[in-house]
Amino acid sequence: MLRNLKDLFDQLTTHLTAPASAQAPAEQEHTLQLATAVLLVEVMRAEPDLKDDERDAVLTALRRKFNLSDDELQRLLELAHETARTAYDYQRFTALMNERFSQEQKIRVVEAMWEVAFADQHLDANEHHVISKVAGLLHVTHGEYIAAKLHAQATMQARDDSAT
Repeated sequence: MLRNLKDLFDQLTTHLTAPASAQAPAEQEHTLQLATAVLLVEVMRAEPDLKDDERDAVLTALRRKFNLSDDELQRLLELAHETARTAYDYQRFTALMNERFSQEQKIRVVEAMWEVAFADQHLDANEHHVISKVAGLLHVTHGEYIAAKLHAQATMQARDDSAT
Protein backbone atom coordinates (compact mmCIF):
# COMPACT_ATOMS: atom_id res chain seq x y z
CA MET A 1 0.00 0.00 0.00
CA LEU A 2 2.74 2.48 0.96
CA ARG A 3 4.70 1.71 -2.21
CA ASN A 4 1.57 2.13 -4.33
CA LEU A 5 0.85 5.44 -2.61
CA LYS A 6 4.39 6.66 -3.28
CA ASP A 7 4.20 5.56 -6.92
CA LEU A 8 0.89 7.38 -7.32
CA PHE A 9 2.34 10.46 -5.62
CA ASP A 10 5.38 10.46 -7.91
CA GLN A 11 3.17 10.01 -10.97
CA LEU A 12 0.79 12.83 -9.99
CA THR A 13 3.53 15.29 -9.08
CA THR A 14 5.13 14.60 -12.46
CA HIS A 15 1.79 15.39 -14.09
CA LEU A 16 1.53 18.67 -12.19
CA THR A 17 4.59 19.93 -14.03
CA ALA A 18 3.67 18.48 -17.43
CA PRO A 19 1.51 20.46 -19.86
CA ALA A 20 -2.14 19.44 -19.71
CA SER A 21 -2.14 18.70 -23.43
CA ALA A 22 0.41 15.92 -22.82
CA GLN A 23 -1.92 14.10 -20.40
CA ALA A 24 -4.73 11.65 -21.00
CA PRO A 25 -8.16 12.90 -19.84
CA ALA A 26 -8.16 10.59 -16.79
CA GLU A 27 -4.70 11.82 -15.79
CA GLN A 28 -5.85 15.42 -16.20
CA GLU A 29 -8.80 14.74 -13.89
CA HIS A 30 -6.57 13.12 -11.23
CA THR A 31 -4.14 16.01 -11.44
CA LEU A 32 -6.96 18.52 -11.09
CA GLN A 33 -8.30 16.63 -8.05
CA LEU A 34 -4.86 16.70 -6.44
CA ALA A 35 -4.37 20.39 -7.18
CA THR A 36 -7.73 21.23 -5.60
CA ALA A 37 -7.04 19.04 -2.57
CA VAL A 38 -3.60 20.59 -2.06
CA LEU A 39 -5.05 24.10 -1.95
CA LEU A 40 -7.66 23.05 0.60
CA VAL A 41 -5.01 21.30 2.68
CA GLU A 42 -2.85 24.44 2.53
CA VAL A 43 -5.60 26.35 4.34
CA MET A 44 -5.75 23.61 6.95
CA ARG A 45 -1.95 23.66 7.32
CA ALA A 46 -1.87 27.44 7.74
CA GLU A 47 -2.52 26.99 11.45
CA PRO A 48 0.03 25.09 13.53
CA ASP A 49 -2.59 22.70 14.93
CA LEU A 50 -4.38 20.44 12.46
CA LYS A 51 -8.01 20.25 13.55
CA ASP A 52 -10.53 17.51 12.83
CA ASP A 53 -13.20 20.10 11.93
CA GLU A 54 -10.98 21.48 9.18
CA ARG A 55 -10.05 18.00 7.96
CA ASP A 56 -13.75 17.13 7.76
CA ALA A 57 -14.41 20.37 5.84
CA VAL A 58 -11.69 19.41 3.33
CA LEU A 59 -13.25 15.97 2.84
CA THR A 60 -16.74 17.48 2.49
CA ALA A 61 -15.54 19.96 -0.13
CA LEU A 62 -13.71 17.26 -2.10
CA ARG A 63 -16.72 14.94 -1.90
CA ARG A 64 -18.95 17.74 -3.22
CA LYS A 65 -16.54 18.66 -6.03
CA PHE A 66 -15.51 15.20 -7.21
CA ASN A 67 -17.39 11.91 -7.34
CA LEU A 68 -14.98 9.83 -5.24
CA SER A 69 -15.46 6.95 -2.81
CA ASP A 70 -14.43 7.35 0.82
CA ASP A 71 -11.30 5.31 0.16
CA GLU A 72 -10.36 7.47 -2.82
CA LEU A 73 -10.96 10.60 -0.74
CA GLN A 74 -8.65 9.32 1.99
CA ARG A 75 -5.91 8.53 -0.53
CA LEU A 76 -6.35 11.92 -2.18
CA LEU A 77 -6.10 13.64 1.21
CA GLU A 78 -2.89 11.73 2.02
CA LEU A 79 -1.41 12.70 -1.35
CA ALA A 80 -2.48 16.30 -0.86
CA HIS A 81 -0.77 16.45 2.54
CA GLU A 82 2.46 15.07 1.11
CA THR A 83 2.33 17.32 -1.94
CA ALA A 84 1.53 20.40 0.17
CA ARG A 85 4.42 19.57 2.50
CA THR A 86 6.88 19.63 -0.39
CA ALA A 87 5.27 22.41 -2.45
CA TYR A 88 7.23 25.63 -2.84
CA ASP A 89 4.47 27.70 -4.46
CA TYR A 90 0.81 27.62 -5.50
CA GLN A 91 1.42 28.53 -9.14
CA ARG A 92 1.61 24.98 -10.45
CA PHE A 93 -1.73 24.16 -8.83
CA THR A 94 -3.57 27.33 -9.82
CA ALA A 95 -2.25 27.32 -13.40
CA LEU A 96 -3.98 24.01 -14.01
CA MET A 97 -7.23 25.33 -12.54
CA ASN A 98 -7.02 28.49 -14.65
CA GLU A 99 -6.69 26.29 -17.69
CA ARG A 100 -9.44 23.78 -16.87
CA PHE A 101 -11.96 25.49 -14.52
CA SER A 102 -14.62 28.04 -15.37
CA GLN A 103 -14.71 31.24 -13.33
CA GLU A 104 -17.62 29.82 -11.32
CA GLN A 105 -15.64 26.67 -10.51
CA LYS A 106 -12.65 28.73 -9.37
CA ILE A 107 -14.92 30.79 -7.14
CA ARG A 108 -16.26 27.54 -5.65
CA VAL A 109 -12.69 26.45 -4.85
CA VAL A 110 -12.11 29.76 -3.04
CA GLU A 111 -15.41 29.29 -1.22
CA ALA A 112 -14.38 25.78 -0.17
CA MET A 113 -11.09 27.21 1.12
CA TRP A 114 -13.09 29.67 3.24
CA GLU A 115 -15.24 26.80 4.55
CA VAL A 116 -12.08 25.00 5.69
CA ALA A 117 -10.86 28.18 7.37
CA PHE A 118 -14.19 28.74 9.17
CA ALA A 119 -14.63 25.06 10.15
CA ASP A 120 -12.95 25.51 13.54
CA GLN A 121 -14.88 28.76 14.15
CA HIS A 122 -11.63 30.74 14.15
CA LEU A 123 -10.12 32.60 11.22
CA ASP A 124 -6.35 32.71 11.46
CA ALA A 125 -4.39 35.46 9.68
CA ASN A 126 -2.30 32.80 7.90
CA GLU A 127 -5.45 31.13 6.57
CA HIS A 128 -6.68 34.47 5.30
CA HIS A 129 -3.33 35.09 3.59
CA VAL A 130 -3.33 31.69 1.84
CA ILE A 131 -6.87 32.16 0.53
CA SER A 132 -6.17 35.71 -0.61
CA LYS A 133 -3.03 34.65 -2.46
CA VAL A 134 -4.73 31.70 -4.16
CA ALA A 135 -7.76 33.82 -5.12
CA GLY A 136 -5.42 36.26 -6.81
CA LEU A 137 -3.64 33.48 -8.69
CA LEU A 138 -7.03 32.13 -9.82
CA HIS A 139 -8.02 35.58 -11.12
CA VAL A 140 -10.99 35.74 -8.75
CA THR A 141 -12.07 39.38 -8.47
CA HIS A 142 -12.24 41.10 -5.10
CA GLY A 143 -16.05 41.13 -5.26
CA GLU A 144 -16.15 37.39 -6.04
CA TYR A 145 -13.64 36.76 -3.24
CA ILE A 146 -15.76 38.64 -0.68
CA ALA A 147 -18.99 36.98 -1.89
CA ALA A 148 -17.32 33.54 -1.57
CA LYS A 149 -16.19 34.41 1.95
CA LEU A 150 -19.65 35.59 3.02
CA HIS A 151 -21.36 32.58 1.45
CA ALA A 152 -18.93 30.16 3.14
CA GLN A 153 -19.38 31.95 6.46
CA ALA A 154 -23.18 31.68 6.18
CA THR A 155 -22.95 28.02 5.14
CA MET A 156 -20.73 27.13 8.08
CA GLN A 157 -22.94 29.10 10.48
CA ALA A 158 -26.02 27.24 9.22
CA ARG A 159 -24.22 23.90 9.72
CA ASP A 160 -23.25 24.91 13.26
CA ASP A 161 -26.81 26.02 14.03
CA SER A 162 -28.29 22.76 12.71
CA ALA A 163 -25.78 20.70 14.71
CA THR A 164 -26.93 22.22 18.00
